[in-house]
Amino acid sequence: MTTSTATDALTADVVPAATPPMPHVRTFKPRRGRITTAQSAAIDRLWPRWGFEIPDSSAVPLARAELFGREAPLVLEIGCGMGEAVIAMAAATPEHDFLAVDVHTPGLGNVLAMAERAGLSNVRVAAGDALDLLRDLIPAQSLEAVHVYFPDPWPKARHHKRRIIRPDAVALLARGLRPGGRLHCATDWAEYAAQMLEVLSAEPLLRNTAEGYAPRPAHRPVTKFEARAIQDGREVFDLCFLRAAAPLA
Repeated sequence: MTTSTATDALTADVVPAATPPMPHVRTFKPRRGRITTAQSAAIDRLWPRWGFEIPDSSAVPLARAELFGREAPLVLEIGCGMGEAVIAMAAATPEHDFLAVDVHTPGLGNVLAMAERAGLSNVRVAAGDALDLLRDLIPAQSLEAVHVYFPDPWPKARHHKRRIIRPDAVALLARGLRPGGRLHCATDWAEYAAQMLEVLSAEPLLRNTAEGYAPRPAHRPVTKFEARAIQDGREVFDLCFLRAAAPLA
C-alpha cells in the first residue's frame, strides 16, 4: 500500500496526555487476501485523501479537522473487516465521523469503494495497529465511541494474551473515550464473550449498560459474518459499556 499523504501532515503540534504502558503484543495476525480491481482502484484514487498508515510511534495526535474537514464526534471501529457495519452506521449518522482501522488491505479498499459509492464524506480508514493509534494519535477523552466487532478470538490458551479485550488494552480504549462515550463489543465466541464481560466490568472507567450481556443495539447492523454465525447456530454476544467521568469506586 502506498501512502502519498504523510502521517505528520495529519497531526497537530500538540503533546498528547500520558498513556498507560503497553506491552508490544500484537492483537492481530497479517492476512493475505486477493484484492479486487475495484478495491485496488479505490485505494489508488482515495487513499491520499481518505487514508493513512499508523506509525509505530508518534509524538503528536491526529489532526481530525484536517483528516475529515471538520470537528465532529468521532467513532473508532477497530477491525472493520469488509466494512459493512461502518458504512451502514456512517450513512445512518452523518453528523458523526467514522475512522475504520484494519490490517487487511482488501477490506480497507472495500470500505473506501463503498464510501465513495454511497457518497459518504464522514468515513476515513487507517492501516495498522489500532493500539498504536490509540496510544500515540488519539488524545484522551476525545472519542464518541469505540466499536470492536467480532475480533480475532485467538482460541488457543497460549494466544489469549493477543486478544484485544484484555486489561491493558481496555484501559487504553477507556482512556480514549469522552465521559459518557460508548465502548461496544460483539463476538460469537462464547468463551471470549465471558472474558470480555469480566475484563470490561473490572475496568474502573467503564460501567455496564446492562446486567451482563446487552441486546444487540438497533444501530449495529447484522453483517454477513454475523449472519453466517447465526446460521451455524452460534450465539452472538453484545457488550455495551459507557465511560464514567471518574474511576468507579
